[in-house]
Amino acid sequence: MSMEMTAYHAMWASSRGSERRRVTRETLRRVWRFVHPHRARVAAFVATSVVTAALGVTTPVMAGRVVNAITEQQPSSVVVRWALLIAVVAVAAAMLGLLARWLSSRLGEGLILDLRREVFGHVLTMPVAFFNRTRTGALVSRLNNDVIGAQRAFSSTLSGLVTNVVALLLTVGVMLSLSWPITVCALLLLPLFVLPAKRMGRRMAALQREAADHNAAMGNRMTERFSAPGAQLVKLFADPDVETAEFTARADAVRAIGVRTAMAQSIFVTALTLVSALALAMVYGIGGVLASDGRLDAGTVVSLALLITGLYVPMTGLASARVEVSSALVSFERVFEVLDLVPMIREREDAVDLPEGPLELRFESVDFSYPTAEQVSLASLEDVAVLDNRADEQVLHQVDFTVPAGTMTALVGSSGAGKSTIAALATRLQDVDGGAVRLGGVDVRDARLASMRQAVSLVSQDGHLFHDSIRTNLQLARPEATDEEIWEALRQARLENLVHTLPAGLDTVVGERGYRLSGGERQRLTIARLLLARPRVVVLDEATAHLDSTSEAAVQAALATALTGRTSVVIAHRLSTIRAADQICVIEGGRVLERGTHTELLALDGRYAELYRTQFAEAPTPA
Repeated sequence: MSMEMTAYHAMWASSRGSERRRVTRETLRRVWRFVHPHRARVAAFVATSVVTAALGVTTPVMAGRVVNAITEQQPSSVVVRWALLIAVVAVAAAMLGLLARWLSSRLGEGLILDLRREVFGHVLTMPVAFFNRTRTGALVSRLNNDVIGAQRAFSSTLSGLVTNVVALLLTVGVMLSLSWPITVCALLLLPLFVLPAKRMGRRMAALQREAADHNAAMGNRMTERFSAPGAQLVKLFADPDVETAEFTARADAVRAIGVRTAMAQSIFVTALTLVSALALAMVYGIGGVLASDGRLDAGTVVSLALLITGLYVPMTGLASARVEVSSALVSFERVFEVLDLVPMIREREDAVDLPEGPLELRFESVDFSYPTAEQVSLASLEDVAVLDNRADEQVLHQVDFTVPAGTMTALVGSSGAGKSTIAALATRLQDVDGGAVRLGGVDVRDARLASMRQAVSLVSQDGHLFHDSIRTNLQLARPEATDEEIWEALRQARLENLVHTLPAGLDTVVGERGYRLSGGERQRLTIARLLLARPRVVVLDEATAHLDSTSEAAVQAALATALTGRTSVVIAHRLSTIRAADQICVIEGGRVLERGTHTELLALDGRYAELYRTQFAEAPTPA
């Protein structure tokens, strides 16, 4: 590594010093758990690095021998022999360097794979409340930046630490054997090399934080404006010139910080390069005087001049090693922080499958309050200093009702009454605080999660689609589904003709969140996904709430097929859906206020009759 590259390395390593904090023995133990499967590769990597470092020290010594052979006018065969030996060592060092790089990449990438797989799988077990609170960007950063930072501990830091220690010991030993006065003088200049790295490192850390803030501001603005809803909002209400000016201001801040960072780097590298040049001049000066007096060979002076780089490079690397190790371990801690979040929805060891056939859904004295932030989230993932741990008010109070197998129950009531919470409990997106939710007589907390996924499906008012093909979005429900089965689900969802007209058919990409389709088409595609899943229990959470009458008519026709023969809970706001229900439950204040058929509840002249007169009767019924 050159002096200039050493300067850059020292500066950037020191700039991460602000991230240092005490690392516990427990963290090291958990790190070893991830490293243990790769221990053979780690050992080979360390051994290769040691041999490479040793070969790096021999080359300057052999170069000195060549110079001595020339000045002493030894036979040319001696010079050629030393030159060939230098070439052999260079080839061996190059091959070992490639081997070390291969081992390093296999080790580092393997560690990244293990960490990402465990974090990704663990995050998928978290409750919906976790995703409602967490910033997606912060969570993705744990899977990218922090995982890569943890990987650096083995692919870069470990190699540098081992190589630098070996190189330093060998270099100092060889230099002392050649000339101890020159070696001592070289060591005296070391503080002029290391101390600026620490000071400039703090300066670079401040610049990095400022640059990160400006880049984040610019990136957030682009992300918001470039999304489909954001772009539409800008086109409808915003002034393009004002938007461009505000973006330019943020981009200009990024430009300014970039110039300041570039100048700080240049000044720092120039200063340290100057110090190393002075050290080299000192070697030539003192060594030249000693050689002129006959107390030192010319070849020894050349060897010392070449070894001086081998002295400053590892010592500077070791000066920043503590920072590098701490930074890498902090990245591990941030990954472990996510892994330590305990999922609130867990499968019990003695979990059972739901019974075969039609399933009855029963709510038995159900109480529920949404979990606090501390139970489901992290302050660092919410981008706040302290979590808001105020307890939510109780949402459901002693909720009791039964949906017989193969029948439909409609839930009606005011906004915020608890209807969507009931839907979340029925699908086990949340767990009750008291009472029980039973499917086929089995408490859903005792059921296997795979059995729940196969038995229960939900369609919400915002049917989400991935930025992928129609086929992939549908096969999410049943990966083994054939094209024939997919087309049959599309036919039942009244989408077959539309998909046939698309240029790529089933391979048509629907766009982010399905924005290339209309609202009604998106909803019908989510219904096709439900039909493909073949659930025995269906929960509809206002699946037609935001559709026009024409789109709603198509969706309602698809839903009629989807609900046939299935146990269903429908959160409805349309009179047509409510009239078709076998049972209607009026939910108010988290309680079942009334229960009965449409005719029975109208005759009761209570809350349902009031809702009917003020809301349902005025709602247009699709033809």
